[in-house]
Amino acid sequence: MLARMRGEAVGGGRVPMDWERRLRARLAARRAPKKSEQELKDEEMELFTKYYMEWKGGKKCDNVSYANIPRFYYRLPAEDEVLLQKLREESRAVFLQRKSRELLDNEELQNLWFLLDKHQTSPMIGEEAMINYENFLKVGEKAGPKCKQFFTAKIFAKLLHNDPYGRISIMQFFNYVMRKVWLHQTRIGLSLYDVAGQGYLRESDLENYILELIPTLPQLDGLEKSFYSFYVCTAVRKFFFFLDPLRTGKIKIQDILACSFLDDLLELRDEELSKESQETNWFSAPSALRVYGQYLNLDKDHNGMLSKEELSRYGTGTLTNIFLDRVFQECLTYDGEMDYKTYLDFVLALENRKEPAALQYIFKLLDIENKGHLNVFSLNYFFRAIQEQMKIHGQEPVSFQDVKDEIFDMVKPKDPYKISLQDLINSSQGDTVTSILIDLNGFWTYENREVLVASDNDNTADVDDTKLKDRSDVLHDLGSDKQPTQSLTRKSFPQHSEFHQAKRRSE
Repeated sequence: MLARMRGEAVGGGRVPMDWERRLRARLAARRAPKKSEQELKDEEMELFTKYYMEWKGGKKCDNVSYANIPRFYYRLPAEDEVLLQKLREESRAVFLQRKSRELLDNEELQNLWFLLDKHQTSPMIGEEAMINYENFLKVGEKAGPKCKQFFTAKIFAKLLHNDPYGRISIMQFFNYVMRKVWLHQTRIGLSLYDVAGQGYLRESDLENYILELIPTLPQLDGLEKSFYSFYVCTAVRKFFFFLDPLRTGKIKIQDILACSFLDDLLELRDEELSKESQETNWFSAPSALRVYGQYLNLDKDHNGMLSKEELSRYGTGTLTNIFLDRVFQECLTYDGEMDYKTYLDFVLALENRKEPAALQYIFKLLDIENKGHLNVFSLNYFFRAIQEQMKIHGQEPVSFQDVKDEIFDMVKPKDPYKISLQDLINSSQGDTVTSILIDLNGFWTYENREVLVASDNDNTADVDDTKLKDRSDVLHDLGSDKQPTQSLTRKSFPQHSEFHQAKRRSE
């Protein structure tokens, strides 16, 4: 029995048995202290990791860079963290100054022009000097480190236009450099007003920029300082109306540089700007005074606000009451009256009906059901007011069915039963469609377009006198209101004015 317990086989052989070791291990385990719950979890995780890596068929990666996630969010200092705010402002100012020093100044630009002129390659094309790629690289070596970024094969190829000798125009290249320098300088100047330092300007930031820009614009010398606040408001609204369609209250500096508005504003540095250019420039003194003068003329009770009745006399006074009702329903008002800022949005929309931002403004007013499209009901709702005005002035109303068919034919929407904003924009007929629905004079102009074209071509008064007389009578009855223009009569970033003047001279 004892021999059997020690592992001897019955048949005289010996079978190795490890029961003694197992017994000792079990007894030792009973005497050892129990593992804590955390130790058991750690052991379990260790085993899981081991078996998982074996299942994946590879060893744990030695590269532990994945454990260090790069920081991508930097909290802006709070209002009460004055020291952090000052530190941020100073660091941004130093950064912008360093960027400004990296740009070409006027003396360096003149030196670049002399070098280009010295290395021009014959023959000239008319009076235009040209330069080949070899001389182009020589100028780049002599012009200095600041110019190195402009003397690349990519830029040369971009300016190469069918020259039989493979040359580019010296003037085109110099204008390209001037434009780049001006854009960077202007961006730095605008960034100085970016209080948040996030690449955008709030309304107050842009107001400060334009206010401090006024003394540098010779075309605005005649403005009285009492009018500055109204001028700044007028100028800023154009930027925000067209560049902030979602009405977030801020505009990217990049968007300001990409559009032509800043060019129009800085065009006022030209002391010899023509009268025609001033009249078409929203930022000119005559234009700003015209808009503000109209506002004052509409404000009959002189309370600084416009009621619906006062606004109804806008332009030729032929906007329908239904459309004006929608304006006061959707736009910001104060006790049912419109302030100057809201009026500016209204004017910008009606004076620029071909622009997508203006069509978006008017489309929102026409979309009475807030469905994102105009259906037959919406069109009929607004056109009934046109028909009523025609009856009032003794004209035979036009059938809505005819007008509806013409509108759908002009727009050609994707859905044959409804018109979206994008349909209006794509059709290039949005200004005509909106005029037909909101303005009797706009509808009359469309309805009599053939007569007007014939009248313009013949330049005589005998092209259908009856229809022309009807129009003059209508406008007289409606009160064609030609409002007279009333006689209202921190510094910009260094070198901003000089760069713009040099840019204009080069152009």
